[in-house]
Amino acid sequence: MNRTSPRSSSQSGMTLVEALIALSIFAVVIVSVGAFQVGIYSNQRVVSGSLQTAQDAQIILRTMLTELRSAVPGANGAYPIISAGTSSISFFADANNDGQAEQIGYVLASTTLYRTVIPPSGAPPTYVIGNQSTSTILRNARNATSTPVFQYFDQNYTGTSSPLALPVNISTIRLIQINITLDVDPRLSPVPRTYTVQASLRNLKTNL
Repeated sequence: MNRTSPRSSSQSGMTLVEALIALSIFAVVIVSVGAFQVGIYSNQRVVSGSLQTAQDAQIILRTMLTELRSAVPGANGAYPIISAGTSSISFFADANNDGQAEQIGYVLASTTLYRTVIPPSGAPPTYVIGNQSTSTILRNARNATSTPVFQYFDQNYTGTSSPLALPVNISTIRLIQINITLDVDPRLSPVPRTYTVQASLRNLKTNL
């Protein structure tokens, strides 16, 4: 006569518990792997975005340098530099090589860098705010309060001199330093990086 021993029933019950535990462990592993993959994708996205932003910044800084270096009097005879602040600057330059100087402005508002252009119009030529065009040229700029976007130096600048105190007397400006700190996502690596370039104003150049 065949009988089911107590030991066999106990083993059968343990197998079911073990199966449930195994399923739970498997579910935890799946969730962990999914979260890990999401983390990798997120980091790759941020790194890729950082590289693209850095490349864009280098192109934009070269354009800013070219325009600042070629600053000239306005078509209305105004001084080459209109205004100079820590997060904005306005000046005249022939940006499109049409023989007339446009009024160009750069301003960092929050984390976005904007470029404005006003062409001269009328006779005698004037610069009308209503004719202004504004474009977004850079995002994810995160300059700290201790890192101004624009710093200004006079003809005595030797490479280690302190920038001119604010408010700046624009007639003394001979060199402009641009500082842009970039960070696509402050919560993730890589760490913020600051790009610094200097533009000597050729048409106002003395000993620089």
